Amino acid sequence: MASTFSGITTALSSLYAQRRALDVAGQNIANANTEGYTRQRVQMTSASGNTMPTMWSTSDGIGNGVAISDIRRTRDEFLEGRGREERANISYLSNQKQQFVTIENTFAEPSDTALQHQLGELWGAFGDVANNPNDRAIRTALIQQGNTVVDGVHSAYNALGAQWKANRDQADALATEVNTLAKNIAQLNTTIQRATAAGLPVNEMADQRDVQLMKLSELTGATASIQADGTAAVYLGGSGLVQGVTAREIRMTGADRLQNQTGDPANSVAVRWADSGTPAQVGGTLASIQDTLVTTIPKYANQLDGVAANLANTVNTLHAGGYGLDGVTGRAFFTGTTAESIKVAIDNPEFVAASSTAGTFDAANADALADLATTPGGAGETYAVMIANLGVEAQSVDRRQAIQAVVTQDTDAARESFAGVNLDEEMTQLITYQRGYEAASRVLNAVDEMLDVLINRMAV
Repeated sequence: MASTFSGITTALSSLYAQRRALDVAGQNIANANTEGYTRQRVQMTSASGNTMPTMWSTSDGIGNGVAISDIRRTRDEFLEGRGREERANISYLSNQKQQFVTIENTFAEPSDTALQHQLGELWGAFGDVANNPNDRAIRTALIQQGNTVVDGVHSAYNALGAQWKANRDQADALATEVNTLAKNIAQLNTTIQRATAAGLPVNEMADQRDVQLMKLSELTGATASIQADGTAAVYLGGSGLVQGVTAREIRMTGADRLQNQTGDPANSVAVRWADSGTPAQVGGTLASIQDTLVTTIPKYANQLDGVAANLANTVNTLHAGGYGLDGVTGRAFFTGTTAESIKVAIDNPEFVAASSTAGTFDAANADALADLATTPGGAGETYAVMIANLGVEAQSVDRRQAIQAVVTQDTDAARESFAGVNLDEEMTQLITYQRGYEAASRVLNAVDEMLDVLINRMAV
């Protein structure tokens, strides 16, 4: 038979449990706006009576109150994994969008100061010379327009080089940040592992680790899984970045400026494991920057080289076949065949080879040079195709980024609805636990009054 005083113990267990639940609800409310905080719930378990009767210990079948078995984070690991994946995707596309905006701003097409307009002015200047072959002022204006075109090509190439260098520096900084995050996660793993083994709560530390994991996924596309001992294993492309309490490091290797970035893997920019030197497969922001350094900027720099080479070759071929006012032929109008090296080769207006015959002002050669404006496959068309392709590629990235933004927003909303703090819900929980505490108090008072009658008034 149960003790007369057992009701006190039962009511007391409820007081403890309800008060603890009130504390947890208060903790949730206090951290409603804390980044990465996961709402917590008290897991209450009915304390059963003695199920193994002995001589002096029997049970009447009624339990012994309530016990708190756990204070659990309401976090769904599937949603967290999905959230890390979508955040990595949006980080990649957002950085790509930013890169294409910068490249488009470099060329600034269409505008009166852009290269397409300057090329048109150059062909027009050749036409002006054809109309006035003996006018030295017009010939001088042609040379100046040639220099303007060259400056435009140099400016675009240098801007691409500056963008490349800024990304290269940022890649080094991001690699350092990734290594720091990995070490932080390993340290949190150490603390969580020891606390879990000792039966201590680790919810707040796990929240801090999840915040670090999310940042790491945004930077590198890292994936993670929670192990039985409470530690998080982190992977980059299937290779372990953090295993238990140990973290590996990555580093950037390869070219340090655009001119040195080639297709040769030995010189190409890459993310590698610091310990083995093998390539590390990354996603997120770091992958976008790596793609920009290895593919995007070099591609448009090479196409700009092609425009410069086309311009120099087509103009020089015709110009070398004409005659200047001094009767000399065979002169090139441009030197250099790359966007970085192209220059106007002549500075004397008499050297402009406008005539097709020595000693005449027929200007047939200047006419032919002016016709390069509409020559299929010429520098103007080559440049126009490059700008058109840039626009299409930028538009495609912009569209993909917009779609991914919606997907990421929906995923974050699902995560937040599951793990975030809802103040209305917490207020309901507060009232529930408050009433539970009051009810337990009434039980305790009832038992006290009963014992008062039994102990103090029975003999009166």
